[in-house]
Amino acid sequence: MSSSVRIDALLTGIAVPYTRAGSRSAIAKAPRSGPVHIGSLGLDGDEQGDPRVHGGVDKAVHHYPRDHYAAWRTELGNLPLLAAPGAFGENLSSAGLDEGSVCLGDRFSLGGALLEVSQGRQPCWKLNDRFGVRDMARRVQDTGRTGWYYRVLQPGHASTGDVLELVERPCPGWPLRRLMRLLADRVLDAAQLAEALQLPLVPSWRTVLERRLATSQVEDWTRRIDGPADG
Repeated sequence: MSSSVRIDALLTGIAVPYTRAGSRSAIAKAPRSGPVHIGSLGLDGDEQGDPRVHGGVDKAVHHYPRDHYAAWRTELGNLPLLAAPGAFGENLSSAGLDEGSVCLGDRFSLGGALLEVSQGRQPCWKLNDRFGVRDMARRVQDTGRTGWYYRVLQPGHASTGDVLELVERPCPGWPLRRLMRLLADRVLDAAQLAEALQLPLVPSWRTVLERRLATSQVEDWTRRIDGPADG
């Protein structure tokens, strides 16, 4: 087990009024210089526009691979938004890790902090508006280029340039790409769902998989992906 990358940007943002009536977002994040404290709810100075669905201990830190930016530029063109880290509202940017090489439950040290991979990102309509691409959230979900979240097991300070180093991998058979495809592809196979339910899932994901197993039905994600109908 060996996996380490250098963090090329630590980013935070302030919640401001967003594109649709009554909405707020801190998706526009800017790089930080010097040491930044990472606490149980994420990087000091970082905010969330809608705490009902963003932030919290299981979504304390968002990591998005800079490796994906080249593919997005190929598909979307050289959007100014893709010229620097932060396009996807990430707190951590790096090259060398992606959803296929990071597993659920992986523990990483970063500076003085200890982080644990808690879940993949389920993109929402705010990406559509940020990029000016009507189906951007759906593209992120369908390509699997989602990024992921950490919970903070040990608070500490970190700086741009610090090494994110894997220290423990309890679920080596479950890279995030496998788990995210189980969700995004609307899988109803009972054996796969039962296997996934043995994982240390966040409560919301556990509820989704248990409901699928019990009802043989998939959930409706239209509102999350496309946004409010009156938006």
